[in-house]
Amino acid sequence: ALLSHLTKAITEYVVYQVEHGAHCIQIFDSWGGQLTPEMWERWSKPYIEEIIHAVKKRCPDTPIVFYINGNGGLLERMKGTGADVIGLDWTVDMADGRRRLGSEVSVQGNVDPAYLFSPLPALTEEIERVVKCAGPKGHILNLGHGVLVGTPEEAVAHFFETARNLDYQT
Repeated sequence: ALLSHLTKAITEYVVYQVEHGAHCIQIFDSWGGQLTPEMWERWSKPYIEEIIHAVKKRCPDTPIVFYINGNGGLLERMKGTGADVIGLDWTVDMADGRRRLGSEVSVQGNVDPAYLFSPLPALTEEIERVVKCAGPKGHILNLGHGVLVGTPEEAVAHFFETARNLDYQT
C-alpha cells in the first residue's frame, strides 16, 4: 500500500515538473542495485513501470531516463521498463552495457567519477573511450554517478570542455 501511494505521488510530481517546464525526467532507483534481481522485480520494477507508463500517457513527448546505482545485474530488466534512456553507473563497461541493451535504447554515462582526480590527460582518454564504446548515436555523456566530495573544480571544467570538443561522428 505504501509503495502504491508513493508511486502515485511521484507520478503527480513528475507530471507537475513537465507541466512547469522540465524537458526530460530522470528516475533514480537509488538503492535498487542493492536488491537481488528477484527482489527488484517484485519490489521496485512494477512501481517504476507504473510511473513511466503514467507519465508517458500524460506527457508522451517527454524523454525518461532511468538510473539504478549498482545496475550491472539489472540492465536487461531495466530495458523492459519503458524508459527511453538507461543510465549506466561506472561499474558497467560501456561497450558491454551497449551490447546488452542494444541500439534501440539510448544510454547515459558512465565515466567513473574517480577519474576526475586523475591527471587531465587520463581524464580526457577515459571520456574518449566511453564515447567510442557507446557508439555514434543514442548516448548522453555523463559521469557514472555524481561528482565526489573534494573533486577539483578544474577537472569538472575539463570534463565539460572535453565533451564540447569531441567529434561524435567517429
